[in-house]
Amino acid sequence: MEKIVAVGADHAGFPLKEDLKAYLKDQGYEVLDLGTDSHQSVDYPDFAARVAAAVASGKVPWGMLVCGTGIGMAITANKVPGVRAACCADPFSARMARAHNDANVLTMGGRVVGPGLAREILKAWLESRFEGGRHAQRTAKIQALEDRLGGGTKRKRSAPGGPGPARGKGRDG
Repeated sequence: MEKIVAVGADHAGFPLKEDLKAYLKDQGYEVLDLGTDSHQSVDYPDFAARVAAAVASGKVPWGMLVCGTGIGMAITANKVPGVRAACCADPFSARMARAHNDANVLTMGGRVVGPGLAREILKAWLESRFEGGRHAQRTAKIQALEDRLGGGTKRKRSAPGGPGPARGKGRDG
C-alpha cells in the first residue's frame, strides 16, 4: 500500500494542516496538499471535495481534512461516494474509526485540538487497521445503503490487518 495522504484545510485549519503535513513527511508519508495555502477566508466544502475525490478515485488511499471543528469537513467528505470520513478529537476514536468503520478520511478541528494531540490522533489512525469480521458486515450495510440511495460506487475495502491506514464559510466548520 502506498504511503500517501491527501490533505486539505480551510483557513481555520490551515495552521494545523501545515503542522500535520510536516509530521506526515517525518513519518515517511508522501503528502498531496490540496489546499488551502493561507489564512485567507475560504469555504471548507471546496477543500473537502478535493480530498474526498482524490480518495474516492483511488488516486490516494487516505485523506486528512482540517477545519475549525472538523465537522463541516466530515459532513462534506461523506457526501462523496466511497468515502467514509470520521471526525476525531481523541486517539481512541481515531483507532476505532479505522478498526471498526474502515474510515479512509480523518477530519479534525483546528480550533478543537492542539498540534500535539492532533499528531497523536493522526498517529493512532495511521497505525490502526480495519478488523473485518463483524465490522465488515456492518460496513457492507453502509455501502449497500449508499448504493441503494443512488450515490454508491463500490469502493475497494481494506483487508483486515492490511498495510496502511484503512477510510458555508470555513469558520463555521
